Amino acid sequence: MSVYGRRSAAGNRGAAAVPRGRLMDAAMNAVVRESGAFAGLLYVLPPGGNALWLVTVTGVPYEFAAPWSRVALTDPIPVADAVRERNLVWIATQEEMARRYPRPALVLPYEFALSAAPVTSGPELHGGLVLLWHGNREAQPSAHERDAVVRGCRRLGGALRRAADRGEPLLPPGRPRTLPPSAGRDHSRAEAAAAAAFVDRLPGGCCALDVNGRITYVTPAAAALLGADEAGLLGALPWEALPWMDVPQVEDRYRAAMISRRPQAFTVLRPPDTWLAFELYPDLSGVSVRVMPGHPAEDPLVALPEPTAAGPSRAPLLYQLMHLAANLTETAGVHDVVERTADQLLPALGAQAMVVMTGEDGRLRVLGHQGYRDALVERYDAMPLSAAVPGSRVLTTGVPDFFTTFADLRRVYPAMVHEDGMASWAFLPLIASGRPIGSLMLAYARPHTFPPGERAVLTSLAGLVGQALDRARLYDAKDRLAHRLQTSLLPRALPRIPGLRVAARYLPAARGLGIGGDFYDLVRLGGRTAGAAIGDVQGHDVDAAALMGQVRTAVHAHAAAGASPNDVLAGTNRLLTDLDLGRFTSCAYVHLDLATHQACVAVAGHPPPLLRHPGGRTELLRVRPGLLLGVEPDTRYPELQFRLPPGCVLALFTDGLVEAPGVDIEDAMEALAGLLEHESPDDLDAMADCLVQHAPAPGDDIALLLISPGG
Repeated sequence: MSVYGRRSAAGNRGAAAVPRGRLMDAAMNAVVRESGAFAGLLYVLPPGGNALWLVTVTGVPYEFAAPWSRVALTDPIPVADAVRERNLVWIATQEEMARRYPRPALVLPYEFALSAAPVTSGPELHGGLVLLWHGNREAQPSAHERDAVVRGCRRLGGALRRAADRGEPLLPPGRPRTLPPSAGRDHSRAEAAAAAAFVDRLPGGCCALDVNGRITYVTPAAAALLGADEAGLLGALPWEALPWMDVPQVEDRYRAAMISRRPQAFTVLRPPDTWLAFELYPDLSGVSVRVMPGHPAEDPLVALPEPTAAGPSRAPLLYQLMHLAANLTETAGVHDVVERTADQLLPALGAQAMVVMTGEDGRLRVLGHQGYRDALVERYDAMPLSAAVPGSRVLTTGVPDFFTTFADLRRVYPAMVHEDGMASWAFLPLIASGRPIGSLMLAYARPHTFPPGERAVLTSLAGLVGQALDRARLYDAKDRLAHRLQTSLLPRALPRIPGLRVAARYLPAARGLGIGGDFYDLVRLGGRTAGAAIGDVQGHDVDAAALMGQVRTAVHAHAAAGASPNDVLAGTNRLLTDLDLGRFTSCAYVHLDLATHQACVAVAGHPPPLLRHPGGRTELLRVRPGLLLGVEPDTRYPELQFRLPPGCVLALFTDGLVEAPGVDIEDAMEALAGLLEHESPDDLDAMADCLVQHAPAPGDDIALLLISPGG
């Protein structure tokens, strides 16, 4: 087993407990204290993993961080950027958070500052650290704050490395650890009694909440105003002990107090007609609350009807609804929707498993799952929609089903004979455009009741998933179509030419349909001669791909006829100007003579090739470029003769490999030449992979063709 622990099929992350050594806790508490932050989140990156896992929380309740318990390295989240780029990310104001990271800003619209930094030990990357500061801050952290963060990350990295060396799993089996706040000074009994007497003499009532929001102290006057018994309040969350406080605005003010570390106030109605005013005063150890008789004119919050049964608070579920909505706007394909939904909902709802299903050709199809073994889920895949199974009925009727026990499930579906190790289930319809397109199953390992309020929120969550799933299926269909079209237009396989090694790569742009106008080709001309071409048609759509097919065919035909590089480009240019399609094409064509080890190149508005000599030195072939294809009908394309010795590597590429906003093209070409120079020419495929991996973020298509002659 990995020292980080393996994530089980049920979504758990290892069976062993989190390391409880004092070193890790001390390092976490120290960086929070020394930096002046009020809260910290520690993430671990498993070796070879592509996602960060939250393992330790201090200073805020875990529920605040639950939406981000798993963060993919590609997510638009500060800690992902910090770890991926190995740089400190500093968010000084609420406005900056909204501008740079709108998704977390939507869920946490409060005044606070944030830093995210990579946790390393030497060259090893172990995870990321997030720290929170109260209020708005300066545009950059102070030297003291930055030094404290750097030292803290170094200590945490060392602790994680030593724990890994000892074989301790660093990912928790359940929820992340929550460290208690640093203890303040001890108070004597006399001091405690004097403080209690002082509080009792104040008008109204007072109570105290710990950092997790639970009531740790309440005065008799506060209990009387709240209409509850003191014993029933202690240890409870206010919105659970007092159902009339289960409104999103109440928890919103509590969250605002905990995140911004600034006082908050609100007025709420205690049914039937008692208005109460609350003042919240937060610090590192929790929140002091003052309760007074109030008036509806004082910023009233409308109370909702009391729940009819026990269940999770509506307010946190509504926060999850908002966060899921923001999260799903950034999904692409079906797999992405299923993965993000599972990562978001399972920890937030306390569920242990999830299955997403749809109907296809009259049968139930499983699109994805988490928390169940593959073999168990496969029993239901491809079942007829007429079968008496819950997922099928929800899919066909659009009506949700909730079962608190397996006996309840068997009562409605007698054919269900296989228990799956779960205790309760929710089967929810996935609705899009007013019709069910699938079903979502949530399973709970412990008995779970589904009060009406929770059922409504779960149904709403499923509705968001349904809309995202509908968009994702359309995206996948377009992506498959684009892939088939692109594949049909590019060479299925490059010809095998004796004495010539080649490697080619094509990467579609990150935006659009994943289709574009970049192409490459290799043409066998004779026993010891060949032609190589690469080009880029304007656009990232079907029209660009269609024109690319015409350009590639024209280049291939002129080359096969034995034309020189100038004549190949000039003939193709005349074709495009005659078609008058309003799109231009860049292209480079090289004639290769393997017998004499000579080559000739001409380019039409295209980046010139790079040539890596056998000794490793790499140069840019500075051929004078001609006009883009399709601009002027009578255009000549200057040629450059150069030597092609055995063991060299000729690199032809499109501008997507080097161009990016804010990057100087000369610097990018030098960087590409440096990569080509330091990679071994013995394995062209490995060299090609290295070049495309170090390309800028793909805002444009990338085509690459590497050619190496033998002796």
